Amino acid sequence: MKVSSTIKLNMGRIAKLTKAQRMALEMTAEAVHTDMVQSQVIPFDTGNLQNTQTFVDYSDSASGKITIAFNTPYARRLYYHPEFNFTKSENPNAKGRWADDYLENGSKKDFARKTYKQLYKKLGGI
Repeated sequence: MKVSSTIKLNMGRIAKLTKAQRMALEMTAEAVHTDMVQSQVIPFDTGNLQNTQTFVDYSDSASGKITIAFNTPYARRLYYHPEFNFTKSENPNAKGRWADDYLENGSKKDFARKTYKQLYKKLGGI
């Protein structure tokens, strides 16, 4: 028995899906950052950490990596020391390890996955 097949790739569609994948990743990171701010979990004294020194780094998004960066000298100290007595006047839910909610065992563990899936479908026309 002889079998043959022909495969024709729709390169335009593949390019569109690849672009949608990258855009969805970037938009998902922005959504996670926005959710952190709206959940009021980032320690807030002057607002620097939350408002001006936090950003989404897209520089490696082509390889599937996005970073939400907290760019202050004290961000690491605050993050890894949840025992600190955080001021709650501006952000009533302020705490250390504020991003842990989005990790595997966190209360919002499905947030990024669901957001990415929704955005990818929309952007990719699926």
